[in-house]
Amino acid sequence: MIPVTSTALLEVSALAKAFGGNRVLQDVSFAVGRGEIVGLLGPNGSGKSTLLNAITGFEAIDAGTVRYAGQEIGRLPAHRIVSQGVARTFQLPSMPQKMSVMEVAMAAAISHHGFWQTLLHTEGVRRAEDEARHKAKRLLHEFLLTHARDLPASALSGGQKKLLGIVCALMGDPQLVMLDEPTAGVHPNLRNDIVQALLRLNRQGMSLVIVEHDMHFIREVCSRCIVLDRGHIVASCAPAELSSNERVLQAYLGGGTPQKDHATEVAP
Repeated sequence: MIPVTSTALLEVSALAKAFGGNRVLQDVSFAVGRGEIVGLLGPNGSGKSTLLNAITGFEAIDAGTVRYAGQEIGRLPAHRIVSQGVARTFQLPSMPQKMSVMEVAMAAAISHHGFWQTLLHTEGVRRAEDEARHKAKRLLHEFLLTHARDLPASALSGGQKKLLGIVCALMGDPQLVMLDEPTAGVHPNLRNDIVQALLRLNRQGMSLVIVEHDMHFIREVCSRCIVLDRGHIVASCAPAELSSNERVLQAYLGGGTPQKDHATEVAP
């Protein structure tokens, strides 16, 4: 695990979340370095999506802290966290029925920055629209959606919707993007496009945290993996070490959650 230092972009400490009597996350602590790609793994029900929701403000945390770029964000609402520079995508992105791909991308710019802040920053509606349109065109081109920009967003394939979800996340110029299963159910051709897009973003300096079950994808993209089991972190290691890590095997094959042993964690 990355030590808590000034080089860490995201620092999660002793985070806990329960729904009634069900403790979904317990004493979760980890850090993500600047420019790092971290895979967040674990069997179904281990707490991965809840962890993403808690970090990004979609679920209130019960205990612990979340710091981004040195600032506490753990109890901010989602829109404030986005404005700080943390964006996310969703496993099953839902798109408006009556908005085009271009309109959805442009709307994301306002949702990231806030309507009045956008107007004040750009000195008027027309300039705000021009800047949003220019950025949307560029990102739609980079993510191979130019041909579909006038189509209803709801008419896109599942893989294209995930690409559009990434475009929307990037409209706010984040430094950290958290993705929930970006390649699940995606056609192999589009899967490769998503892989290349994420690697390109990382080369540009962006940090990524990716929930994913596709181990080939994890080995291809991630430099380090954090493994959850029943709300606990049981491993932090390089992708190549997953298959020989007893705690990871136990999490996926059963046998209960072992006690955490910091000595087994591998620094990136």
